[in-house]
Amino acid sequence: MDSKREEKEYQGIAASPGIAHGPVSLLRETELSIPKYKIESDRLEDENIRFENALLSTRKQIQAIRDQVETSLGEDEARIFDAHLLVLEDQALIDETIREMKSDLVNVESAVWTVGNRYIEAFGQIDDEYLRERASDIRDVMRRLLSNLTGESLGDGDRPDDKHVIVAHEISPSDSACIDKDHLLGLVTDIGGKTGHTVIVARSMNIPAVVGLGDLSKKVSPGDVILVDGYEGNVIVNPSDSTIFRYGKLKDEHITLEKRMLALSKDVSQTKDGHKIRLMANIESEKEAKRALEIGADGIGLFRTEYLFLNVRKLPSEEEQYLAYREVAETMGDLPVVIRTLDLGGDKISTARALGMHHESNPFLGYRAIRYCLDNVELFNTQLRALLRSSVHGNVRIMYPMISGAPELIQANECLQSAKEQLRDEGIAFNDDIEVGSMIEIPSAAVASDTLVEGSSFFSIGSNDLIQYLMAVDRLNDRVAHLYEPTHPSVVRTLKMVVDAARKGEIDVSICGETAGDPVMVPLLIGLGIESLSMSPSLLPNAKYVVQSMELQEAKDLAAMALQETDGSVILEKLTEFYDARMASLY
Repeated sequence: MDSKREEKEYQGIAASPGIAHGPVSLLRETELSIPKYKIESDRLEDENIRFENALLSTRKQIQAIRDQVETSLGEDEARIFDAHLLVLEDQALIDETIREMKSDLVNVESAVWTVGNRYIEAFGQIDDEYLRERASDIRDVMRRLLSNLTGESLGDGDRPDDKHVIVAHEISPSDSACIDKDHLLGLVTDIGGKTGHTVIVARSMNIPAVVGLGDLSKKVSPGDVILVDGYEGNVIVNPSDSTIFRYGKLKDEHITLEKRMLALSKDVSQTKDGHKIRLMANIESEKEAKRALEIGADGIGLFRTEYLFLNVRKLPSEEEQYLAYREVAETMGDLPVVIRTLDLGGDKISTARALGMHHESNPFLGYRAIRYCLDNVELFNTQLRALLRSSVHGNVRIMYPMISGAPELIQANECLQSAKEQLRDEGIAFNDDIEVGSMIEIPSAAVASDTLVEGSSFFSIGSNDLIQYLMAVDRLNDRVAHLYEPTHPSVVRTLKMVVDAARKGEIDVSICGETAGDPVMVPLLIGLGIESLSMSPSLLPNAKYVVQSMELQEAKDLAAMALQETDGSVILEKLTEFYDARMASLY
């Protein structure tokens, strides 16, 4: 390393675990020149033909990339490009582009650029991180389409022959297809989140990755050495020998820790004094159920069904849904599988159109989830029938999202009863005693949770939305994101209120969302009386270790402290101290 190069440290978002260091390889995106000019109306047909030919060429290229990725990385990673192919077949996008050409009498490149940016901007404003990251899908497709229209090359994606760390503003799916995994040490990007393609690719190759670093790609140059800490999100440019040595030891400690936690995750999830806590997994597709089972999950606490409705040419049939739900149920055996009914709203741009929805200025307070389903009983009935049919293949439970009060719950249960009667008349088997739960994620439901007990077999607290609504905080707004505080006294007391209502009504209560998967928060949640936590499968080993390392009374003492404390930061500090003390014994 050049002694004149100064060591500098940057903080990003830990995206894929691991520690690595090596020379920088900059991945710079080719800038396309997009022509814009007026056309005569008699040129529209020619422009339409150019558009159709470009769509066809782009489709062939993406299919070739998909085949390449399937061979090098696997089928799961290749599915990224199925969504790209569907973008090209999105009739709404095609029609909007043609309308843009006709109304403004502009060339097709200009129309594609305008409409594409409109879609990208709309997706970029979505609260759901997974869907927000899909803006990169549209951007990648639009760039390829524009490349075919303008004749400009996107570049060949060549990388150095030596092992290296790729640094880029963003790594598109097309870029990811060109990555040589045999020479890749790590990935670093200026933008992106935990569900972006950089993360998908990095995790599939077990490569450390850090994203969300601002403008780091402009601050480094070929010849620099970079260290990537995918555990904490640290990136160090031109690390000193002592820094490399320190991180080498840290890497060994993490590997040892992960092995021990993974081994412990096979054990029963219970406290030192024998109190059992169910640690469940959140999944988004049936294939993730196997991973949850392998890692020691006590069941599926949240199966999001939205993926069945996203990026599809037509709405999924009852049979398609039934087969998906059945696969998860059979995979998990006797373990509970909580399946959430459709939770889509006006923020899900492409699918919202398929469902006949319209864009809303504030979709998170709008026409979504149970509100939409109760207003579209045929679609809701199809899903309920599929869920009921799957219930004979395992321990399936149904959960309604965004319940605001008893009237909605009663109406939803009436729809369920109607679906049961239909299946009964048709001689189709189902579990007549299937458990039905209410998601407590709206303050009105939390405050009036005692009124929801009668129609519910269980409560599931949706921590992400509940905290956001309670605190009136948009987590995507940098100016107020710091006010999103899971340990705020109002949150702690609201959780206790819901638990007390559930206990009085003699029903179970669980919690899902980011708070449930935060190992620092686990003791507090258990101390408040929540005995079932659902989280991303990757977080289960850490949470299980925390449970196994403490006694129930310690958790209750922490909860008592939190219920008395008036400062959320003090609560967090004491929870962190408790967690650090437990983790210290692992090293």
